[in-house]
Amino acid sequence: MKRKFVTNLILLLALNLLIKPFWIFGIDRTVQNTVGDGSYGMYFALFNFSMILNILLDIGITNFNNKNIAQHNFLLPKHLANIVGLKFLLAIIYTIFSLTIAAIIGYNQIQFHLLFFLILNQFLISFTLYLRSNISALHLFRTDSLISVLDRSFMIIICSILLFTNLLKIEFTINLFVYAQTIAYALTMLITFTIVLKKSGKIKVRFDLSFFMVFLRKSYPYALLILLMSFYNRIDSVMLERLLPDGKEQAGIYAQAFRLLDAVSMFGVLFAGLLLPIFSKMIKEKEHVGQIVKLSYTLLIVPAIILSISCLYYSAPIMALLYTSNSENSAEILGILMTGFIGIATSYIFGTLLTANGSMKQLNIMAATGMALNIALNLLLIPRFQAFGSAWASLSTQLFTGATQLILALYIFKLKPEIKYIIQLVLFVGIVAVLGTLSKQIDQWFYGYLAMIVSSVIFAVILKLFNLKDLYKIVRSE
Repeated sequence: MKRKFVTNLILLLALNLLIKPFWIFGIDRTVQNTVGDGSYGMYFALFNFSMILNILLDIGITNFNNKNIAQHNFLLPKHLANIVGLKFLLAIIYTIFSLTIAAIIGYNQIQFHLLFFLILNQFLISFTLYLRSNISALHLFRTDSLISVLDRSFMIIICSILLFTNLLKIEFTINLFVYAQTIAYALTMLITFTIVLKKSGKIKVRFDLSFFMVFLRKSYPYALLILLMSFYNRIDSVMLERLLPDGKEQAGIYAQAFRLLDAVSMFGVLFAGLLLPIFSKMIKEKEHVGQIVKLSYTLLIVPAIILSISCLYYSAPIMALLYTSNSENSAEILGILMTGFIGIATSYIFGTLLTANGSMKQLNIMAATGMALNIALNLLLIPRFQAFGSAWASLSTQLFTGATQLILALYIFKLKPEIKYIIQLVLFVGIVAVLGTLSKQIDQWFYGYLAMIVSSVIFAVILKLFNLKDLYKIVRSE
């Protein structure tokens, strides 16, 4: 299992490092600089609004299905035939509910138009993620890795034509950006559906109410967890846009910094996607998970520590390089948000382990507490500190939820982290901070930043957090 995890993780990271940074910094960032913080801030708030409610599209189906098909492959044709119909039914419910809430909170006609297409995009994303859960559950990780970058690849092509050429002779607007996403998501969904259909064989879509009720009864704890986590991960920009007179601009400033956190968080998502079916199978077969938990956590937490601390030292020049307006404000927000990535990285490993184990009651209590904490802090801090208040609310919530999931996993699985390992991590944090201070003595910030990153990785190897010899043996083993 360790070999399967590491080899497929290398492929997944390689593909995503090729595609997603270009999407985030080459396309998405350019869009914000082109349309302005106000227009992008409106889009960003609406996008997060659609993300919060998109659990109505899934009701926990994807996570439950991944775990279930990983343990019982033969159920794929039966589940696919029924769930396709269920997904379309849920899409109608999601659309009605989202538009109703949007009307209640006072969105105008322009926002409604954009929201409609964002709702369609969420359906396409959700349907594709469900289809991918079948592919990863069958342990077809290479196929899933290729699909994971397909939508961004299509968007890069379409948006590059719109942004960097004059072939279509039209002005680029935020609406055009959303339409390009719709085309890319639709193409990806069709390709993924074709692959899954080939694995399952011919199916006949069913609307079996009894199956729906049984399946939803089993999956609703997963749905509740995702809903609660969506609130404390995505509510910040929505509250900024609604609570402040200059809410759209504040949401745009927040989006500048959040973009980098979202970029690095994608790699946590990749870890979780690989680990859920692996953990599920190991738990079913009563295999000890301690070694793979330590391996996966180390591979994610070490980069998280380096990125978080380096952003505290270099947030100002990074944001000035990326953006043409408000970079001095978003720089301070970046340092706060990126510190929370340590909690996010912890959640992706230990939350996935608890999900694979079916520890949903504990996870939902944790997530509900996190949501309440986040909303309370946002209500308290936004009126006084604006986007900075949201950043502090996010940091507090991410560290709280990450620590809670770590403690829960250690208790439930009776895992006993080695004292040596804890000392290594604490020592590493101190060393990275010292390296950051020393690197600031270098005149050119970019060379200082690069020196800090490279020397931090070297010290991770020296401290044996990254054991290159062991990783090589895992990859080479049969």
